[in-house]
Amino acid sequence: MLGGCGFHLQGSAPLPHSIALVRIESSDTESAFYFGLRKALLAAGTRIDESGHDASATIIHVLTDSTAQRVLTVSALNVPTEYELSYSLRFAVTSDGRDLIPAESHVLVRDYNFSENQLLAKERETRILSEALAHDLVSVVMRRLSSL
Repeated sequence: MLGGCGFHLQGSAPLPHSIALVRIESSDTESAFYFGLRKALLAAGTRIDESGHDASATIIHVLTDSTAQRVLTVSALNVPTEYELSYSLRFAVTSDGRDLIPAESHVLVRDYNFSENQLLAKERETRILSEALAHDLVSVVMRRLSSL
């Protein structure tokens, strides 16, 4: 019944055959985005070229992969009470020397409340929000790759 109305469950979109072998070029191979992208590509059936020797590999260039945090509001005692967490990504995709996806930027932003009384919990919340933003950016990149 749901299939008749055009509804589809969100899942991994199939990648084109031209992206069967991928090399990820990133300056930060320890970021949440890098691990998430690698995991998503493997789940989609793509092989990862670890060595970098295969010339036929499609290359995903991660040009910028960074997080930033800034104070949004402060209390009357000049203590921060709300922060904005942003995750910035800039990437490009090339294959055989031609641009499949020219460099494009994406920024995701989330706000969260802060309390000095719950410092450890708020630090964990910041880490969880950052990982969630990275996961959302992985979804954006995977949708862009599936549209090739």
